[in-house]
Amino acid sequence: MSQRQVPINLLGSPLGKDAFIGNFDSELSSNEITEFIIRALKSIDFTDKKVTLVVPDATRSCPLPTILPIFYEAISPVANSLSALIALGTHAPMTPEAIDKFLAGENQTTNQKYPSMKIYNHEWWEPSTFAHLGSITEEEITKISMGQITSEVPVSINRLVTESDLVIIIGPVFPHEVVGFSGGAKYLFPGVSGQDMIDYSHWLGAIISSAEIIGTLGITPVREMINLAASKIEVPLLALCLVVETGSSTISTLSFGAPHTAWEYASAVSSKKHIKFLSKPVKRVVSIMPARYQDIWTAAKGMYKVEPIIEDGGEVILFAPHITEFSITHKELEDIGYHCREYFSSQMEKFEGVSKTLMAHSSHLRGAGSFSTSEGEQCRITVTLSTGISKARTEAMNLKYLDPSSFNLSDYENDPGVLINHNAGEILYRLK
Repeated sequence: MSQRQVPINLLGSPLGKDAFIGNFDSELSSNEITEFIIRALKSIDFTDKKVTLVVPDATRSCPLPTILPIFYEAISPVANSLSALIALGTHAPMTPEAIDKFLAGENQTTNQKYPSMKIYNHEWWEPSTFAHLGSITEEEITKISMGQITSEVPVSINRLVTESDLVIIIGPVFPHEVVGFSGGAKYLFPGVSGQDMIDYSHWLGAIISSAEIIGTLGITPVREMINLAASKIEVPLLALCLVVETGSSTISTLSFGAPHTAWEYASAVSSKKHIKFLSKPVKRVVSIMPARYQDIWTAAKGMYKVEPIIEDGGEVILFAPHITEFSITHKELEDIGYHCREYFSSQMEKFEGVSKTLMAHSSHLRGAGSFSTSEGEQCRITVTLSTGISKARTEAMNLKYLDPSSFNLSDYENDPGVLINHNAGEILYRLK
């Protein structure tokens, strides 16, 4: 898809050539951040408008306590209303305490910091949440997916978006296993979208494979699908895209404009900041998963981001003793386990009633492999969990178990064939 084919509602910036600040090695000061955002917001008339800010959940590194107060002070005095919608996708809803910490910061509440702003979890589990926008036609999805998906894809979105006068996306950009790079309109689809877009976009990413699509710049097939869905939104859309230091509040770049324009610059910067290259593959990676990941559904990024550097027959260990569930919200995952893509694609009739999102997640974590009725499943690498999930449950999911109480990091630190991946989940590793 060329630049001229990007939907018009996703292109442009009220700031023109000054639509971004910083670079991959920058560390923007508080004054630089504030001045840039104030300049961006002064270019918009918020008078008497219903404004919705779409923000990430706590599985993303994003310094919202730094960013949101600037938006609140500029918008709330003049707007008809100001809301924040947390883009959960199908993640677990954030608790009030978690929302306070992620949006307001330590020792403050959102009620204290943003007294007139309403904050909502995206209630993806409630059918009444959604407004229907139409469909991606059979012809369109067949072309986008190169014939891999041929069914019409219904497009729906949280009705708070369609009932607003203006929507502003605020969020970071990182390499992503389904779309190439996260951010931009992805906070709408699948961030606050209905299940059909989530299912088909994730399955399309699985068909291409995580190892191939992750960290790919430009408009991947999944990004094209997202853009087409976003073109059906009639409400004006803007985005503040951030490139941040993983696990911190340090901001390297900010870009502001329509979602694709803002995202395009941020993804180019992220490709320099968030991808590390190795000269040769390693036999094992130990991914130390931070507390922002509360289940394997989200902590699987510790596998996605290192799969490209693991040699055939190698292993990834996800060390996360705080995690006790495969998925907080998708218990049915334990009915299918973790398998390579071919295990599902070769037996689609067997999994006809299974969500494509579940199969995509399963295959992304299990990685590349093959399947045949004669030889069974052959996976390229071993995936080992060292978590609070029991040995029996882990092995029942087609994964290897390592008792976290016996895990000793020093056993791996001096092995030249091992990469210790601290604060895993946001930095992508690739081979040169």
